[in-house]
Amino acid sequence: MLTGREAVARTGIDAAALKPAECDVSRAVDLPVDRVAIDYEGREHLPDAETLGRLADETELYVTTPVRADGFDPLGDDSLLDRIPDAARRVLVAGHGAYLSDKEASRAVASRLGAARRDAPDAWVGTEGVERVALAAGGTQFELLSRSTDRDVRALRAAGFDGEVAVYAPTVLTDDEDAVLDAVGAYVSRRRPVARALPDGNGSGGGDGSDAAPPTDASATGRAREVLSAAARDFALVGSPETVRERVDDLREVGVDHVVGYPARGIDEFLS
Repeated sequence: MLTGREAVARTGIDAAALKPAECDVSRAVDLPVDRVAIDYEGREHLPDAETLGRLADETELYVTTPVRADGFDPLGDDSLLDRIPDAARRVLVAGHGAYLSDKEASRAVASRLGAARRDAPDAWVGTEGVERVALAAGGTQFELLSRSTDRDVRALRAAGFDGEVAVYAPTVLTDDEDAVLDAVGAYVSRRRPVARALPDGNGSGGGDGSDAAPPTDASATGRAREVLSAAARDFALVGSPETVRERVDDLREVGVDHVVGYPARGIDEFLS
């Protein structure tokens, strides 16, 4: 029986993403990867300078900084940057609406990404929802794994893009289908093509994510379960360490430089 550390090492994942609202991010120093990314889940969950400093001393640390959020806005309030140690690198993102006020969400992205890249030329740039803007900003392109990732990365390379590409994916190291759906069913159901394919509460196609939609966890049945199970393989890394390793190898073959795994069942799965 493999330990969590041994299982992760076998996958070939070279970085881990942690959500500070879900776990004690200081435990990242025990992960079997050298590169750690701390996600942004709102100002109240941003680790303090001391914690980030310790992590930067012992890992290759990346901190997600939404360029529209107060505290990280390169054209306004950027006071939270003082909390990020010099040794850490930033991941520049537009920012998830769930963690932004209406005022923050209304701010222009392109000008802020450009300004932030000038301030942090070694930063990764998140592409979700702003793919063309991110590419224009340059730097390591940080993408969410999707069913089109292989095609998209091949196209980038064929067009002459020689920068780095990093891919983020929720990761579940088990073949247990119920465990997979409990961990990533809700996540994949929010991806647009999956939401369109899910049946609605009446059993017809084209679910819209309303309250009438069927469950997306292990209790899903029928067509919904089929759609979610297939989507979990498209938008996440799931299965045995060997199965995940095959997918990671495929990603590297098409031109992905870094694969960042988010432990969707909690950090203990990567450490136990």
